[in-house]
Amino acid sequence: MYYINVLVSLMSSLKTTLGMSWFTESMRAGRPVEILDKHELQVVLPDKEQFLMPSYACQRLTPLESHNNKFTEALSLLAENAELNNEEGRAVAFRRAAAVLKALPVMVTSATQLRGLPCLGEHSQRVIKDIIENGVSNEVESTMHSERFKALKLLTGIFGVGAKTADRWFKEGIQSLTQLVHSGHELNPAQQAGLEHYHDLNQPVTKAEAEAIGDIVRRVVLDVLPGSEMTLTGGFRRGKMTGHDVDFLITHPDEGKETGLISKVVSLLTAQGLLLYQKTTRNSYMENKGRLAQPSSTMDRFERCFCIFKLEIKEMRPDKDWRAVRVDLVVAPISQYAFAVLGWTGSKLFERELRRWASQVKSMSLSSHALFDIKQCKYLRTTSEEEIFSHLGLEFIPPTERNA
Repeated sequence: MYYINVLVSLMSSLKTTLGMSWFTESMRAGRPVEILDKHELQVVLPDKEQFLMPSYACQRLTPLESHNNKFTEALSLLAENAELNNEEGRAVAFRRAAAVLKALPVMVTSATQLRGLPCLGEHSQRVIKDIIENGVSNEVESTMHSERFKALKLLTGIFGVGAKTADRWFKEGIQSLTQLVHSGHELNPAQQAGLEHYHDLNQPVTKAEAEAIGDIVRRVVLDVLPGSEMTLTGGFRRGKMTGHDVDFLITHPDEGKETGLISKVVSLLTAQGLLLYQKTTRNSYMENKGRLAQPSSTMDRFERCFCIFKLEIKEMRPDKDWRAVRVDLVVAPISQYAFAVLGWTGSKLFERELRRWASQVKSMSLSSHALFDIKQCKYLRTTSEEEIFSHLGLEFIPPTERNA
């Protein structure tokens, strides 16, 4: 009995966990035998926590802050590179994968946590596993430091320059703003303004700056059409404190009174010296019975002004006391305002997923103008975002949770 107690005491004092095989062999030998691997208990640990995730981004909450930034930033960079190469399908795949990780409640530390998650293709999973195991993804690092990616990112940073134009310039050997200036290319007015104000337009816009511009624009709008309403949309409405540009939606409670508003507002802003560049377009949206609400492109057809705003700044600069800011002014009829606010709030992927859900699940067509029920062949009227979600059979997602 004494010997048994000694063995039990020895087993309990060891850092490793021993099975009964060591105990019985020691009893036979009359002494504690050497501890081998076969004597240790093989403890099977449960897999890392796995998650249930809806397939569509419009079905889930996606807050501004993510637990998985190192993964989402890597996938977003690959998506951006795909967009610069006009590979929309690849870009959307990476962005959907990033959106899934953004919505997870904890940080991913094991590949087992990815099991069963939607929208994670082999390529995205390979990137994630690479980061888990090595801290970085070789593909992401290679892409980020490639001459082509850096050049196209710089050139598309010019207002008015898209991926196709940037690619053409890159193939001509243009990789810097200086080379572009000396290339002899004739730039259109938007590109000229974009190049002239390149530094300002590629600096983040703060929410305080957005609100300051909003105060100025709102005063002008109310001078032109009293009773008008204006909403700051885009990333700022989703809770961001900085952004690349500022988007305002304008309407009036009396349908039709908003027609022609944008040209009058632009004239007054121009007269005050507040617009460095502007391009105005008229509302070209037409609604007919039996016609789908979905435009032929993702761009809506509202009356609008794309402009570069001259914002006075308080901090002292050696060269000037103002900065250039990209601003979009969009006017929507009150009957379409809820759809416009929803569409212009974003994120881009969230809006894409809403349209995909509407089409694939509900047999409806959704745009920033209207919601059309294809089966019933009729438009579904709403006055709020909540009603739109209800028509789509979705739980309402507040703007701050639409950061997919």
